[in-house]
Amino acid sequence: MKTPLQQLLDYTTELLHTFDSEERVALAVLDYLKTNKKSMLEKEKEVIEYSYLMGFSDGDCNSRYNDDYYNETFNSKEK
Repeated sequence: MKTPLQQLLDYTTELLHTFDSEERVALAVLDYLKTNKKSMLEKEKEVIEYSYLMGFSDGDCNSRYNDDYYNETFNSKEK
């Protein structure tokens, strides 16, 4: 699962390989945000609710565990 921000960053990376100028990339990202802002907010809400429910059901507030959960759930490459 990817967060809306991770999806936007992936999209931006794809655009950087497609367009020859940063201005075109910026305009394409702005257009993407205008077009998808509602669905991105809905997805963000789902991600937050899912994460909350998983944390609640696990009952563990250990920060190391939370880092592992984030990395495993959202495919983060950072450790």
